[in-house]
Amino acid sequence: MRQGISQVDRYVHKSHFYKGHNLTDFDIPPNKFRHWDLTIDDEIATLVLTVDQSAPAFGSYELKLNSYDIGVDIELANAIRHIRLGHPTIKCVVITSGLQGTFCAGANIRMLAAADHSHKVNFCKYTNETRLEMEQASNLSGIKFLAAVNGACSGGGYELALACDHILLVDDRSTSISLPEVPLLGVLPGTGGLTRLTDKRHIRRDRADIFATKAEGISGNEALEWGLVDELATPTRFQQAVTSRANELAKLSSRLRGTPTEIPSTRPITSEKYITYDWVKVELFDTHAELKIFVTSNSDWLLRTALELDDVLCRLRFDYPHLGTLVLRTEGSIDDAVLQDSGLTHTSTSDQVELQLLWRRCLTRLDLTAKTLVTAIEPGSCFIGILLELALACDRIFMLDGQFEDHDNPLPAASIQLTETNFGSMPMWNEISRLTSRFWGDQEASKNLSPFLETEILAAKAAELGLVSATPDDLDWDDELRLFIEERSSFSADALTAMEANQRFSGPETMATKIFARLSAWQNWVFTRPNASGPNGALQRYGSGARAEFDNRRT
Repeated sequence: MRQGISQVDRYVHKSHFYKGHNLTDFDIPPNKFRHWDLTIDDEIATLVLTVDQSAPAFGSYELKLNSYDIGVDIELANAIRHIRLGHPTIKCVVITSGLQGTFCAGANIRMLAAADHSHKVNFCKYTNETRLEMEQASNLSGIKFLAAVNGACSGGGYELALACDHILLVDDRSTSISLPEVPLLGVLPGTGGLTRLTDKRHIRRDRADIFATKAEGISGNEALEWGLVDELATPTRFQQAVTSRANELAKLSSRLRGTPTEIPSTRPITSEKYITYDWVKVELFDTHAELKIFVTSNSDWLLRTALELDDVLCRLRFDYPHLGTLVLRTEGSIDDAVLQDSGLTHTSTSDQVELQLLWRRCLTRLDLTAKTLVTAIEPGSCFIGILLELALACDRIFMLDGQFEDHDNPLPAASIQLTETNFGSMPMWNEISRLTSRFWGDQEASKNLSPFLETEILAAKAAELGLVSATPDDLDWDDELRLFIEERSSFSADALTAMEANQRFSGPETMATKIFARLSAWQNWVFTRPNASGPNGALQRYGSGARAEFDNRRT
């Protein structure tokens, strides 16, 4: 195999980050849950939140009042995945609490105060992705979600309810819902609360302002009148109301019939040099990582590769924030890549729908990754259809023009291939394809692509069509990639993250793009300000009895 940039001596492996660091586990099956209880009854699934106070994801904080950290949210994401893939009969999911008097107090404040900035932002991003997956499951899979709010519901707890199709609130004269982040914590609702108030539930602007600055929240008939909840039920008839509403929502479901999918474990082999799965392998360097997907004709390749890719993207975010650039490669047979891509075009059953949506969610996770994304297309690559989507998600695409001439038996020149998958079936969060986003406003360029559907496109033509950024030859290939990574690592990481986030999402605005833009712009900034995180800030003084000291100058 050719000695590419991964063998350049300059990029030596370093172990200082890996040693002593507990890597995050994103693959937790329901039988290993510590915080959620999942039960299945015919067409209804019930998720009961009873947070284990003594099981924080890191540190020594207590998860009181059903407050959550990344561990709680990883379990929720896994529960939703198991429902979608493993239980095709489910048409409604009820989310409720097993803790007397409390639904959910939101993100754990002690965790937020103790976590570094990177973890706080990635935690909010992951939680947002999970909430949006619930809404996607409702809109595209036909699985309806019911929030059975049977106790105090604040902050992220209410944001979880907002992600559901229907909110049923216990009317006991004391239980309220609230978004107290601004008055109590000096930050913002981090998982889309403000956006969902206005864009999803259409709460009037002044009422949204009142609600978001009223720390004690709103309850009962006022919450119903304002549209903050959909239904009330007294304590004595609450469970009956939950059952009745869940059955009604199930009747509204459009979910297709399908076959249960067994979800394989994705736990990789990890070391200071590699993260290795069955079909995905990541090589770790000083300032960057190289991710390669191996393509085969195995019948379970599509499922396993999507799960592995999704898992490693989460790991790279949380556990390797110092790696600023991610180089994407593929390796395998063109015929196998075409075969696998064709497996995503037929969606007549729920399992086929969910497989396609799993890839879609995985790709949107890539879109939101706060790392420079670059694709290296070489002889032996197979960037076709769904795998070409990986390249189209990148900030730069390098494609070698010709062959590696120093080989005794050089592989044929690299090519790429557009399929139906690239023309709308895998939209970004802005609801347009990556091709449309790439050529936003250039209708002529988009029209020029149609004749090349399912045709091998070599480097020169790919450059002419605007599908790649640069086409170095064999002599310049290694140097071009090396210099790009060196240049990237010399820039401000903060500036790069902001620049890339701005450029990746051209075109129309959606609720999802608003949520992520506001997270990256506002929450990223607010979290670092002294009013929130300073020694006298709200996060540090919360629960101490001492009021936060706010600098009231506005910028």
